Amino acid sequence: MSEDSIIAAGEAEEAALPPGAGGAERPPARRRDIGLRRRYRAEQRFRLYGVIAVICGLFFLVSLLWSILSQGFGAFRQTEICLPVAFDARVIDPDHRLAADPQLIADPHFLALVDYPLLLRRAVAQKLGAAADDRPAMREIGQLISPAARGQLRRFLGSHPQAVGTVRTIRFLASADADAAFKGQVNFSLPQDRRKISDRQRQWISRLSRDGALDTRFNTGLFTRPASAYAESSGLAVALIGSFYMMMIVLALALPIGVAGAVYLEEYAGKNRFIDMIEVNINNLAAVPSIVFGILGLSVFINFFGLPRSASLVGGLVLSLMTLPTIIIAARVALQAVPSSIRAAALGLGASRTQTVFHHVLPLAAPGIVTGTIIGLARALGETAPLLLIGMVAFIANYPVSPLDPATALPVQVYMWAGEAERSFVERSSAAIIVLLAFLALMNITAVFLRRRFEKHK
Repeated sequence: MSEDSIIAAGEAEEAALPPGAGGAERPPARRRDIGLRRRYRAEQRFRLYGVIAVICGLFFLVSLLWSILSQGFGAFRQTEICLPVAFDARVIDPDHRLAADPQLIADPHFLALVDYPLLLRRAVAQKLGAAADDRPAMREIGQLISPAARGQLRRFLGSHPQAVGTVRTIRFLASADADAAFKGQVNFSLPQDRRKISDRQRQWISRLSRDGALDTRFNTGLFTRPASAYAESSGLAVALIGSFYMMMIVLALALPIGVAGAVYLEEYAGKNRFIDMIEVNINNLAAVPSIVFGILGLSVFINFFGLPRSASLVGGLVLSLMTLPTIIIAARVALQAVPSSIRAAALGLGASRTQTVFHHVLPLAAPGIVTGTIIGLARALGETAPLLLIGMVAFIANYPVSPLDPATALPVQVYMWAGEAERSFVERSSAAIIVLLAFLALMNITAVFLRRRFEKHK
């Protein structure tokens, strides 16, 4: 009999009872049916509560992802200006020093003194038909050009010294305000004195766009450029390299030490007070706030051992200490899941304890160990608090060559960009969150894939 038929039969029997009849006067079969109906209703309510909880969780998750994607998607495209630029020798070499020494064009000090913004302003002014002696117009034109374009032009002139006295088509960055206006992120309904883009600049942007001199392209600089004081030229390169170094250090230290510790505690150690104390401490360390490990790294690795601040090596050591308890616990659970009959069979066939562990137990526990390790690495990748205490929040503009060089990390870069007042930095912080979530999702997918792969080979 189905649930609906039982409930209907119970309701019909209850309605057939005479008025005033109490539960005590009902037959036992009818009381059982009424109790069963109540249990079914309670089960339906519980299922409804579960569905509501799942819907609420999905709503908040979708809202969070939509907020991040809507704010950060624009950072993956950058507005650029492409125009013919005249490398006027009178601007590049006003003192005529190149005539006496042509090799001077390769001197970094000489290149640093060139007025590159003037060359760019003249190129844009010529395109827009603005007079070069109109100072207000030239000032507004300069506000459409990123200050980072100076470095782009200097690198081009350093690699193409023969460009002096010629006209070359150059693609350079637009300013953050021009980028926001071109992407439709500026509210032009506000009065002109309350926005950073004037009406004349808006007309210039529209004209450059119509002529094909201003457009957006995929922002490769977001992944290849270091940090910068200008939002339009800021990138995640230093953070990506620093995070890579730290993850490699965590993998090289925490994985072998964690697995070795789990194997010893689970397969070799006896049951005594000392082992019980170690197990309790491992479980407690797994629940310690991450900022405590940052304080430990600051006092031990930096103040005591004298390791450099802001180095990926220190960050990797701190994250290794933080991840180690998680890997030990996950590895022990994986070892406990191996049936004891496997150990008994191996020992019965004459295998030693070490042969049993390494030839039979560890291969069967590998899926759980790999999954726990990757999850621990994913947690370490998203940590910020311990890295702040060891100085990885510093502004790093140079690419780290080794783990001893100053660097930063992805979550720290998100923290720094989110604290900036300019909207373009907020857009880039959302883009960095998207990149971080993509790495975390990739690591979790890898964990699931490896687990299933190992399970198939059992």
